[in-house]
Amino acid sequence: MDLTQRIAAARGQTPADLLLTNLKLVNVFTGEIYPTEIAIKDGLIVGVGEGYSAAETLDLGGRYVAPGLIDAHVHIESSLCAPPQFSVAALAHGVTSVVTDPHEIANVHGLDGIRYMLDAAQGSPLTMFVMVSSCVPATHMETAGAALDAADLTTLRDHPWVLGLAEMMNYPGVVFADPGVLDKIAAFGGHVLDGHCPGLRGRDLNAYIAAGIASDHECTTVEEAREKLQKGMVVFIREATNAQNLRPLLPLVTPENSRRICWCTDDRQPADLLDDGSIDYMIRVAIAEGGLDPVTAIRMGTLNTAEYFRLYDRGAIAPGRRADLFVFSVLDAPRAELVFAGGRLVARGGALVVDIPAPQVTPLPRSMNIAWDAVDFAIPARGRRVRVIGSLENQLLTEHRVEDAKIVDGYAVADPARDLLKMAVIERHRASGSMGKGFIHGIGLKRGAIAGTVAHDHHNLVVIGADDASMRAAARAVERMGGGLVAVNGEQVLAELPLPVGGLMSDRPIGEVRAALDRLLAVAGRELGSPLHDPFMAMSFMALEVIPSLKLTDVGLVDVAKFEVVSLFVE
Repeated sequence: MDLTQRIAAARGQTPADLLLTNLKLVNVFTGEIYPTEIAIKDGLIVGVGEGYSAAETLDLGGRYVAPGLIDAHVHIESSLCAPPQFSVAALAHGVTSVVTDPHEIANVHGLDGIRYMLDAAQGSPLTMFVMVSSCVPATHMETAGAALDAADLTTLRDHPWVLGLAEMMNYPGVVFADPGVLDKIAAFGGHVLDGHCPGLRGRDLNAYIAAGIASDHECTTVEEAREKLQKGMVVFIREATNAQNLRPLLPLVTPENSRRICWCTDDRQPADLLDDGSIDYMIRVAIAEGGLDPVTAIRMGTLNTAEYFRLYDRGAIAPGRRADLFVFSVLDAPRAELVFAGGRLVARGGALVVDIPAPQVTPLPRSMNIAWDAVDFAIPARGRRVRVIGSLENQLLTEHRVEDAKIVDGYAVADPARDLLKMAVIERHRASGSMGKGFIHGIGLKRGAIAGTVAHDHHNLVVIGADDASMRAAARAVERMGGGLVAVNGEQVLAELPLPVGGLMSDRPIGEVRAALDRLLAVAGRELGSPLHDPFMAMSFMALEVIPSLKLTDVGLVDVAKFEVVSLFVE
């Protein structure tokens, strides 16, 4: 549609394609709600008001219409589905745009992984914008499948769906002016620069922001988030499957600061996406439990996010904006009844009403390369006390504990009676033989082992178990699948979910993926004894050495506060 045609349709001189009537518009600019009509042509809103004509008219029966929701920060790979199937769940819940950092697949396949995600998203009604992954690998204390420097990242900078530089997780590299880190920031000058700086305060936070980084999604307390707001950052409040920060941070939101806060999901697995939802779920909780004004809560998932990312073609219902619309009946508990993307009805009653074509992508190569001769789960005792990762339910942060080891015949072994399980991270990209070993508390297995290749951000093969035989069987089962998640007891595989796309994603429908994951979770709880809602999601973050306090990579135990590898044995 050229500009002349758009103006003619906006003036009512030519008919629109679609006219929505009998509705209440949620105006995120003014905070008002009022009856009106919306005229749409060629995927754009051309008129808001009465008196328009169109080829098709749809009576919305007095329902509310808000802008399509926007997720400010999400890793699509964590849905365990490729972009087309992720969009099935997102669109059904009123999310019409997402801003994703594909650093999971980038840590396995480098630039080819990012290009795979960009190509796989084409053809879907969901708009997927990309922030180019800034930390591949996350730090020098892991072995990833790729390494991307500033020159590599610059090749994607001008892609039409790329918005800027993704979360700068190596915040020590920023604060201490690491040249490679600063080169990446400089390469994306003038673009949006996202942050990731859990617990950073005071002068170090000043330095991080002074480098040009504008947002953070890692806040866990109101005090931390308030300081970041006061210093000019935009705070993304996160509600992921494992990192559930929404309720603790709701007291942060006030009428005065709400325009500087957005919603994001970061990492959500299929059951949570399909059952609870995405940004819509956060809005409902914010209204019901945080007492937020409904328009404010909706604005935080639409206009705020659009303006932060400079997406001025969406995020509101106004002439010239994309006709991305979220239709619902209950203002205090919005649930998507109709969803429009680019002026087309794409979902009704929580289900898609359009087909998403199979993407035209270049298949990624197999990504399991393990030097099995070097894999040994035994830990010779070199002292009586060991450092232990203290996993905290529903948090990415861990505790740095010191416990008495259980020693049998000169070896430190798991002690399920004390919930002291063995953990191992096996390098799986280059068959280097690199392997880290340690202990973890908080997963709660009584027997057997769980394993998977979803292990942020390097995505090596991580195993947690009550005995070495189960751990080895679990690791072998994951390799056989070409990557994925598995639960075993002894030599018996109890449940599994193959993830052949980079060891991170399935190419099957999201319903099938969800069913397989449900089986894994049931087995991990009922048969292996874990009390956690999702021990696999918890496990996936125990190897992420950019979130305090103690983590394990294939290189070894990482004290995140010191930003260095430390010994397992204290004595």
